[in-house]
Amino acid sequence: MTTQNIAKRHYGFDILRVLACYMVMQIHTGEFYYIGDGGTVINSPDAHIVGWCNSFLRTCVPLFVMLSGYFLFPITDTRAFFKKRMSRVAIPFVLWCIIYAFYYYFKGQADLQTTFINIAKIAVNYGVDVGHLWFVYMLLGIYLFAPLISNWVQTCSRRNMEFYLLLWAISFSLPYIHLAFPAVWGECYWNKTPMLYYFSGFLGYVILANYIKRFCLEARSWNYYVGALLIIIGYTITAWCFLHLLPVEKYTSAAELSWSFETINVAMMTAGIFLILKNVSIKNTDSLIVKILTDISAKSYGVYLAHIIVLNAVYALLNPHFESAAIKLPLIALTTFVITNVIIKVLSYLPKSKWLVG
Repeated sequence: MTTQNIAKRHYGFDILRVLACYMVMQIHTGEFYYIGDGGTVINSPDAHIVGWCNSFLRTCVPLFVMLSGYFLFPITDTRAFFKKRMSRVAIPFVLWCIIYAFYYYFKGQADLQTTFINIAKIAVNYGVDVGHLWFVYMLLGIYLFAPLISNWVQTCSRRNMEFYLLLWAISFSLPYIHLAFPAVWGECYWNKTPMLYYFSGFLGYVILANYIKRFCLEARSWNYYVGALLIIIGYTITAWCFLHLLPVEKYTSAAELSWSFETINVAMMTAGIFLILKNVSIKNTDSLIVKILTDISAKSYGVYLAHIIVLNAVYALLNPHFESAAIKLPLIALTTFVITNVIIKVLSYLPKSKWLVG
């Protein structure tokens, strides 16, 4: 790597990617302690600890989307864009879907015939029900749409981009608006595309990342004050709402109202973290810690795909030995994080490993 390339590297983004990767693992660790059979709520002291600890970590997926979206544009050659992006994301995804199909087979949860049926179903959805893989479908959808908005993202005025983000923020407030008004702006059972439908969803995180890239990239003192305020307000809403609903809701789908990635409070926390860490600078870029950081960052997609297998094993091993989730949450998540990164690092030495580790 040349000195020029080192100078241009945004190490804050490497930190964000590594943090988001760890956050995903602690989020999934927490699910053992508040999700019961059939998606019912486990209202226990451990579940409340999960609420306090993991509410902040709901920023993990939005951060991944912002980081991917930041580097998405401009798209000058659509064919080359699809060839590079789709192959880099889709091929490891398919291979890991196959691995998960055989993982269920070796766990005794599927016979051989069902395993091959599950592999055949990958073209439809997952292959086997491994929930974290939903992220890949969403990301591929953004890639499909990206060439259509590339010119607008690069050339539109600041005011136009802010107008989009305002409508996006309102659409992210709909989960709370629905508490008072179940149907607004054209919503009804026969209409799946109400007024702000086209401004909702994860695409807004991509636009937000590029808004910051174009208009707020340089380090300013207000980044830290505004970022901290967004995090505090967003976390307060996220944690309070989850902890309030935990004792009264039967199903986690309702208790997780404020935990949705498509809520204004999670978007506030995500924007705040991005503003604070985007301009992190590192003086000694040749240090071992920085090399480990950038290596984990580069392999984070493979780590994301693989970590559930490791997490299940680590949970079974460590959970019986500790009482409180306050200890088990970080311990299991950190152990999973380290082991999965080691596995992906070893796999990266295989020929054609990019198709497996991303």
